[in-house]
Amino acid sequence: MKRTLTVLLLLALIIGCSAVPAGDTAATNTPAQDSTARKKVVKTNEEWRKQLTPMQYHVLREKGTERAFTGTYWNQHDEGVYACAGCNTPLFGSDKKFDSGTGWPSYTVPYDSTCIGYHADDSYGMKRVEVTCAVCDGHLGHVFDDGPSPSNLRYCINSAALTFAAQKGVRSQEQRYYKF
Repeated sequence: MKRTLTVLLLLALIIGCSAVPAGDTAATNTPAQDSTARKKVVKTNEEWRKQLTPMQYHVLREKGTERAFTGTYWNQHDEGVYACAGCNTPLFGSDKKFDSGTGWPSYTVPYDSTCIGYHADDSYGMKRVEVTCAVCDGHLGHVFDDGPSPSNLRYCINSAALTFAAQKGVRSQEQRYYKF
């Protein structure tokens, strides 16, 4: 309980880093290299339903989850960038992906801290930290403090919330590690 509160408090401090400044670049079909130049994406539920598959809509817009070991990317090991399926914002680099044994894609840090939003989630009688796309507010999954060193974080993300663009030599821009 005490550790969970510490995680929530520290993530609340980090939230100041997760705001995405409005810029002049609109969303494109390939992951952008500079997330700070992206505008906030706002659509109606009808527009989201037309754009997303039923599973993507359930995860991103209704805060759902896919069953473990069923998503497209849980066991993928290719080099590249994982982007938001809703707005194509780069979220995680393959260089920070690891096998957590949970059945969902897991990452130690985001591709860029400005692309991720953090929110307290007390649903289902648990205290967790929800992770969202900072650009379109789509639900991605949750972050836990049981990941590998040096960050000790495990971003547990739904494959349905992601797209993947193969890219050799990916280096996540995020270099800070938050230790709780």
